[in-house]
Amino acid sequence: MIRPTLLIGLLSLCVLTTGRSQDAAPHGLSAKEAEIVAKAGAGMPQFAADLQEAVNTSSATEDLAGVERMGAIVVRQMSELGFNARWVPQPAGTGRAGCVVAEHRGTRGKRILIIGHLDTVYPGGNFRLEGGRAFGSGTSDMKGGNLVAIHALRSLRAAGALEGTQIIAVFSGDEESPGRPLAVVRSELIEAAKRSDVALAFEAAVNDTVVIARRGSMKWTLATNGVSAHSSGIFSPDVGDGAIYETSRILNSFREELRDEDGLTFNAALVAGGATASLEATEAHAKGKANITPGEAFVLGDLRAIDQNQVDRVKARMAEIVSRNLPHTTAKITFGDDAYPPMAATQENYALLAQIDQVSRDLGYGGLKAFDPRARGAGDVSFVAPFIPGLDGLGIRGEMEHNPGESADLASVPELVKRTAILIYRLTR
Repeated sequence: MIRPTLLIGLLSLCVLTTGRSQDAAPHGLSAKEAEIVAKAGAGMPQFAADLQEAVNTSSATEDLAGVERMGAIVVRQMSELGFNARWVPQPAGTGRAGCVVAEHRGTRGKRILIIGHLDTVYPGGNFRLEGGRAFGSGTSDMKGGNLVAIHALRSLRAAGALEGTQIIAVFSGDEESPGRPLAVVRSELIEAAKRSDVALAFEAAVNDTVVIARRGSMKWTLATNGVSAHSSGIFSPDVGDGAIYETSRILNSFREELRDEDGLTFNAALVAGGATASLEATEAHAKGKANITPGEAFVLGDLRAIDQNQVDRVKARMAEIVSRNLPHTTAKITFGDDAYPPMAATQENYALLAQIDQVSRDLGYGGLKAFDPRARGAGDVSFVAPFIPGLDGLGIRGEMEHNPGESADLASVPELVKRTAILIYRLTR
């Protein structure tokens, strides 16, 4: 077993001497900003120890006790920074553990909301170091991302730059598999957004990009009915086309008429049809015979769209397609009311992109561009997008998220911590 002090030394060497970050030097920084950057560099050895502690605290979403233990670590870390930090449990009926809410009160500059999450897809306790990468559940998504934010705040505090700032941090315990209803499990995050001006979210960074838009997502259910009769009568004036043909017509019309919508996807994920059929949550069942015209069919799907206008327009078009029934069939589409709202690419988000791009250039790391929202799923930042502008993808650079081989690039840490710290400093002046 590697001793903690030796591990810190090894990881410090990886973080401070590999990759792009070693070449960066401040260019367009003020004296205070240069001090913040220096404090950030001095804190890199502790990043390694913090990441080991976080990854080895197993906190898969369904492990409620593990998520709460991870929450206790974050409460301690945020309290040490002078934040009023607390654990907020979720109601028992949601099936989820809770979240951490930490607040630093002040009146200077913009009010910042920091967004992270405590849970992982796979259990943790599996931290290891290979070369310049850290492996283990949550290294990238997003225990490493949480620590980018926390270490940025540490460097600000060490430089005396947190004084007078208003910053709220919310770390949810169920981002990977949210509890229901969403209005309940995201209530603390939404309320924090209503008292903030800008959101900064720390899902994994991808190369030289940041996220200014995410697609929203919702479930939809299609139910079709036909006349269940002897199959010799299918297509006749008395029997009609049956439920499965009606379902096929609708799905194919979706594909043909909607697939060219920019930024839109619509997936038919689960289908069942027969003489009788049923759909319940994530399970479907059907019974029938080859000589029976199907009387029932069900489809479960999802819809992902780039902004609310597209959501509304596509829902109306899908409903219109469903209404063109084949003979002796009926169909109904229902859209789930527990949806992730889209994070649209607003002018305010583009302005934030310009600010962080300038920070990156001033630090000597080069420019940043917007990540293609079609290549990224929904996230917690989506819940605050209707209220305030924001950026996501500010966390650590990693690979293989949601996979047993998940890892994080330790060489990216100094760049990302410094970039976050200077961005927060400039926003709060």
